[in-house]
Amino acid sequence: MKRAKLTSKKPKRDPAKRIVIIDDHPLFRKGLEQLIASNKGFAVCGEAANAAEGLSILRKLKPDLAIVDVSLPGANGIELIKNIRAEFPKLPVLVLSMHDESLYALRSIRAGAQGYVMKQEALENVVRALREIMDGRPYLSQAMSAKLITKFASGSDNGKANPTDILSDRELEILELIGKGHEVRDIATELHLSPKTVETHRAHIKEKLNLANARQVARYAVQWVAEQPA
Repeated sequence: MKRAKLTSKKPKRDPAKRIVIIDDHPLFRKGLEQLIASNKGFAVCGEAANAAEGLSILRKLKPDLAIVDVSLPGANGIELIKNIRAEFPKLPVLVLSMHDESLYALRSIRAGAQGYVMKQEALENVVRALREIMDGRPYLSQAMSAKLITKFASGSDNGKANPTDILSDRELEILELIGKGHEVRDIATELHLSPKTVETHRAHIKEKLNLANARQVARYAVQWVAEQPA
């Protein structure tokens, strides 16, 4: 009678979660890829520099998660998130942006993202956010989470509408840069738009906020940025 052979099988490791990075800064993508690769359980499987490339690579690679920047050439990141959610309803999305969390986190979540991390934050927050999202939990900073809880508990700012809520995502982005002292040409370069397109957005901001001219837009923008929480 043959004896059964005892073999010490090693437990199978779960395959790394595959991530696509959509960001228009090659050096940042490289640094982020290295950070992710240094943590077990995650691997970058693809990169894209704009929204169109991003959607194309998501269709091709079918990753487990996408990291998206707000500021992308052409369609911005929030528009991209809406498109991702329409085409890939179950794909988790983490927003990683230079823009202040208090300005864009809620818009990103409403668009369909599961988390938001500012690029200025400690890099370990990115990995923490990835783990939270892959475990099915949304991720925001403690400060932003507390702010949202307070806002909703108080009845959404006591019923007072924020005038900037009527601005599109791109218009809000441009208003922020105007408020930080950027000229039209600087904004155009940073957002990969033509100066004429930036001026058109500024005109729309003027109309929506009932301002008289570009000077009033600049004054409003500076005051608005100054009022944002630090």
